[in-house]
Amino acid sequence: MIESGRRKVLKGGLALLGTAALCDSTVFGAEHAAAQKKSARSNLAANTAACACEHAADGTPLDFSSSELRPMIERYGADLDDLNRVYSQHGSALRKTKLDEFYSRQMQLLEAVNFDALSQDGKVDFTLLRNHIEHQQQGMIAEDKQNAEIAPMIPYQADIIELEDARRRMETMDAQKAADVLVRILGEIPKEQSAIPTPKPDARVLARAATRVNELRDTLRWWYNFYDLYDPDFAWWMEGVYKPVDAALYQHLRTLLLAAGITPPPENTQPEGNGRLQWERSRSREFMPPEEHGDLSGVGPAGRDAIVEALRYNMVAYTPEDLIVIANKEFAWCDREMLRASHEMGFGDEWKKALEKVKNDYVAPGKMIYLVRDQEKEALAFVDAHDLVTIPPLCRQDWWEEAMTPRMQLVNPFFTGGDDIHVSSPASSMTDEDRLESMRGNNIYFSRGTVFHELIPGHHMQFYMLARYRPYRRPFDTAFWIEGMAFYWEMLMWDLGYDRTPEERIGVLFWRMHRCARIIFSLNFHLGKWTAQQCVDFLIDRVGHERANAEGEVRRSFNGSYEPIYQCAYMLGALQFHALHKELVDSGKMTNRAFHDAIFMQSSMPIEMVRAAVANAPLERNHEPSWKFYGPISG
Repeated sequence: MIESGRRKVLKGGLALLGTAALCDSTVFGAEHAAAQKKSARSNLAANTAACACEHAADGTPLDFSSSELRPMIERYGADLDDLNRVYSQHGSALRKTKLDEFYSRQMQLLEAVNFDALSQDGKVDFTLLRNHIEHQQQGMIAEDKQNAEIAPMIPYQADIIELEDARRRMETMDAQKAADVLVRILGEIPKEQSAIPTPKPDARVLARAATRVNELRDTLRWWYNFYDLYDPDFAWWMEGVYKPVDAALYQHLRTLLLAAGITPPPENTQPEGNGRLQWERSRSREFMPPEEHGDLSGVGPAGRDAIVEALRYNMVAYTPEDLIVIANKEFAWCDREMLRASHEMGFGDEWKKALEKVKNDYVAPGKMIYLVRDQEKEALAFVDAHDLVTIPPLCRQDWWEEAMTPRMQLVNPFFTGGDDIHVSSPASSMTDEDRLESMRGNNIYFSRGTVFHELIPGHHMQFYMLARYRPYRRPFDTAFWIEGMAFYWEMLMWDLGYDRTPEERIGVLFWRMHRCARIIFSLNFHLGKWTAQQCVDFLIDRVGHERANAEGEVRRSFNGSYEPIYQCAYMLGALQFHALHKELVDSGKMTNRAFHDAIFMQSSMPIEMVRAAVANAPLERNHEPSWKFYGPISG
């Protein structure tokens, strides 16, 4: 619904102008901005009912959220995306300067906001934006530290970055001068005997340095190809200059990778230049394919400080040690329920035998796609029968199945979802042993909860709704909302009786135990207490994983593509939603449908802020995480 009569809450029209923040002066001026904002709001409020445009063609409500900070956040997100596109080269002093200035200016804009005059939606957005900027600033500090670790190994870095920066500034090319720069770069590239400092850095530092060399080689190639394409003078001066530099960069890359224990790519492997270099961690995985190296520990432990900062950003008011206590308490509940199901199946306290029976109830190769189809139909029928949430008609229709390739299954042996669902099943190129593990790990009962977790009302519906409601909150995305909500549906449907037979309950309990285990093994690893192999063994012994699946889970957890508490987000996010459900639905304040519609329409953000928005929980200007959704923790 639209709130009418919003007051002006920002000095000088800052809400409308958002982050015209890179300039010292605004484009329009304060009076014009304030008048434009007031006119737009009054027109919207007056015309919405008259035009009968509150709903889309399918009958679902349109997004009329009207937070005072929405324009500021929309501009913030657009400007941040653009800055990362323009200043994309890691290790660039200019990138650091521009981003530092940007975040500082954003904080200045927030300081001008009259927080007390904001609506509740505005207070939520204020808190989200401040939290995000602070987290980004912490990220810049961490990035600076990593850059400092590898910079001495790449003395030519600034020269290559400046060549590309000059091209983007569209400076007139002086080909002779550019050739002289390349000659200098060639002399700066460390030769094999001097490429590795003494004492020898950690293998992961060497891998990051190799990643940077690969990025710089890609940058130089992009720069060279741009001018060589049409400038004959440039081509003449570069004759006999560029290729030796490219070859020397490859040799430097090769030396660093070998020192890190990583097999280098062939010299003629050309990185795909696209003008937008990727983040070093995502690219570094190209040098550590798990099927070749068996490396389970990926980028290594993050450390306690990184975990604490990640928890602060995700607004989880517990310590890492508290989270392990919570996981063990949830594990104890799972143990009791698993034993109850095992007794019903006739296996007594030997629950792993009951689990083995469940694992061996799988469909034949080629039939998984039909099982997935039918299990989603079953879940949808249950959701509809219990009137749990409004599912837009197109959301029911716009997904299909894709195959999880054997290579993908090495890292994620189960299903993934979103726009579509990627299904793990045995492939003809896999060994007989791997095929059997794929079928056992994705048996009828394990997949039953996975399917609706990945589709509807899980990830597929989440993605659908994120594109339609409060999309301006995209920068505040968190796994605690995405993964936590999807797992919360598993918990809620258990509570409502979706899982009837002991086999069905064991299928659910396996995943619930798995999510408890994720908290325990990932935090112990990142705190430096466990090795990656101990994590694998824990998943096998405590949860009952197949070894290949446990190794895939550990590789995925530590390959650098997830923040250190990502694997905690499933269970902890679900527990947060479960606690909020008790507060609002079990108390009779909201129906299931109203509650779930509301949280879908808030967009992805820390769940403490979902609570603030939906339950109208109080917020202060300098809000710090405080919601003890699990109650007090005592070891």
